[in-house]
Amino acid sequence: MDEPKVTVICLAYNQAPYIRDALEGFVRQQTTFSFEVVVHDDASTDGTADIIREYVQRYPTLFRPVFQEENQNSKGVAIVQTFCFPLVRGRYVALCEGDDYWTDSLKLQRQADAMDACPGVDLCAHCARVIKKGRPHGFMAPRLRDGLIPVEEVVKGIHFATASLFCRKEKYLELSPMREVQFNDLALLLQGSARGGLLYLSHCMSVYRLQRPGSWTASHRGAKRKDARIRDRAQFEAFDRYTEGRFHYAVQWRLAKIRTDDILTDRRYWELFSPRNLPLTIQRLGRTFLRRFRNLYFQWRSSM
Repeated sequence: MDEPKVTVICLAYNQAPYIRDALEGFVRQQTTFSFEVVVHDDASTDGTADIIREYVQRYPTLFRPVFQEENQNSKGVAIVQTFCFPLVRGRYVALCEGDDYWTDSLKLQRQADAMDACPGVDLCAHCARVIKKGRPHGFMAPRLRDGLIPVEEVVKGIHFATASLFCRKEKYLELSPMREVQFNDLALLLQGSARGGLLYLSHCMSVYRLQRPGSWTASHRGAKRKDARIRDRAQFEAFDRYTEGRFHYAVQWRLAKIRTDDILTDRRYWELFSPRNLPLTIQRLGRTFLRRFRNLYFQWRSSM
């Protein structure tokens, strides 16, 4: 069998109601190259591992499973670095967590072709549909058309679904200073876009389940979200050093945004209109308007 061009990494834990959608999204991919799926189950107790084993048996050359006997996350083990990094063989790495799924059978082909045509770019993402409590809840769509998103825009705050991310292997495996602070999607977005921006495809090719029970969005609210922003702040400061200040203005803009997020969390709304915060407040309102406009556009386009 040829060496895979793409390695897909899927993390799963107690996602029995959802994992089949993710696995089906993988097996339905149509590509002109070989790819592999590294799926890691962290000792699920709800039958998730049994569903994964079913697919491994049916597609033994596609899946490379890792089944844990004891939950590694609860022990503080760095799961991706410890168990997934050593298994990556592809030139590119695609991500999809066990509670999300791909909806386009050409997703990997589209992203691989796009990245092959842009050797100066390390990271690609695409539009994703958002589902909340089983119902459509808009789109994660920062642009209306395909194109290159500058580093500065990524730093200022553009959200992408994890299942849309597609990265060059070398950049994905890099343990940057941002990842030393926190190993998350934000760190990958920062290090992945630092060299040449982020390649965006406007085609909607995945679904992101928002606030699923046990998910990050459901468990990080209020004070926990404020604590998370402390780590976010440290990541952006690390990125400023990582890039030797080349995007310092954008970093300062994002740090100011984090400050105003704290103001909103504390409900000190009057401070948003102080001379210090008013310019940023106006910019944020404008970005929010554009985001909602894009959501309406994609809802209209998807209904045609």
